[in-house]
Amino acid sequence: MDLKPSGSLKIDTFSMRIGDIEGVELDRLHAHSLAVGWPHRAEDWQFLRESGEGFVALDEIGRVLGSAMWFAHGADFATVGMVITSPRLQTLGAGQWLMKRVFEKVAGRDLRLNATRAARRLYLSLDFQPEKTVYQCQGIARTEAIGRLKEARGDVRILGAKDVPAAIELDAAGFGVRRAMLIEKLFAHSTGYGLFSGDKLKAFALCRPFGRGLVVGPVVAGNDADAVAVVQSHVADHSGSFLRIDTHMDSGEFAAFLSHSGLPVFDTVLTMSMGKRLTDFAVGGATAPVTYALASQTLG
Repeated sequence: MDLKPSGSLKIDTFSMRIGDIEGVELDRLHAHSLAVGWPHRAEDWQFLRESGEGFVALDEIGRVLGSAMWFAHGADFATVGMVITSPRLQTLGAGQWLMKRVFEKVAGRDLRLNATRAARRLYLSLDFQPEKTVYQCQGIARTEAIGRLKEARGDVRILGAKDVPAAIELDAAGFGVRRAMLIEKLFAHSTGYGLFSGDKLKAFALCRPFGRGLVVGPVVAGNDADAVAVVQSHVADHSGSFLRIDTHMDSGEFAAFLSHSGLPVFDTVLTMSMGKRLTDFAVGGATAPVTYALASQTLG
């Protein structure tokens, strides 16, 4: 496959040029995502720009017609996200053009992304392989399910700065890649709950403003009960408010808890990879930490 992109792309009667996402005003990026129905606020765009890099496709008068970002973690891995083009421009090759520019910047890395239904054909054409369904669970949180849950085996308490190193290591075990800078940045924007056995962090869940309300993630735990224990505190804190959580879990105690807490499945996306598969990153073992909820569909 020829992955070397040209410097411009002719679309019907006009041309697009590439630009650095850092040079685009937030209100224009916000309007860009709103146009396709994505919930990102200007503040969410800014967080992503501070956490990664990206390109925009601009027309001759500077309008944003497309975007693509990547988030590198070390020299061997990156996630890809915020790939937005209109369906019409996708059929004309704009999405593939943007992705080829991204490939230039992430060459040699294993890649992971979460694909909407509209974008799956594009990613398949670029040799991404399907992995797991992500269930976008959201709604107005309620605490009805909490009283029926088993008591957690350990102490649940609010996380502070001193807990960041332990959360980084737990996240690395669950996600399969060490994401120290991202976890530090998420801590700065989030409220976190951790489940402790003595001084050892067994599970954690972060919650921060995003989109229509708040998003819970990442959530990392060794089993369903521990995952529920750290998420239920956020549900209790924000009962009556809009919460969202993106998870691969479609059954079991954790999935049932989300449904009973007012967070049913709203939509799905598909985790896809290029290079190493998800199983290649798995720690393995019955008690190994698992990523129960993504930081976001963009960040993984």
